[in-house]
Amino acid sequence: MRPHISIPPEEVEFIAIRAQGSGGQNVNKVSNAVHLRFDIRASSLPAEIRERLLALRDHRITRDGVVVIKAQEFRSLEKNRAEALRRLEALVDGVATVPRARRATRPTRASVERRLAGKARRATVKAGRGRIDE
Repeated sequence: MRPHISIPPEEVEFIAIRAQGSGGQNVNKVSNAVHLRFDIRASSLPAEIRERLLALRDHRITRDGVVVIKAQEFRSLEKNRAEALRRLEALVDGVATVPRARRATRPTRASVERRLAGKARRATVKAGRGRIDE
C-alpha cells in the first residue's frame, strides 16, 4: 500500500482561466478552468520524493521543476480546482513508494525450447515459399 502524502494548500497556486472548446456564450464570459502550479523545489515534500518527482519524464513538469496541471472538465470552478488537486496528489503518490529493483532471472529450459521450436517451425514455412527448381 502506498503512503498518502498531503500537500499544504499554501504551496499550491490556482489561476482561473477561460476553458477551451464548446460551451456557448458561457465559455466566453466565465473563467471556469484552472491552472494549478506547484513548485517542487520550494515544497515541503521529503527530499527523496522531490528527487523522484524531478526525475520523472512528465510533460506536466517544467524544466524549472514546476508542476502545471490544467483542469477544465467541469463547468464549476470549485470542481475543477478539486480535480486539479486530485491529479497533483496522484502524481505525488505515484512516486511515494520506492520502486522495487528488478532482479535478473534466466529463462526456463522449457521456454527456451518452445521459442526455438517456434523459430524452427517458422523457418520451414518460409523455406517452403521459395522458387521451385526442376
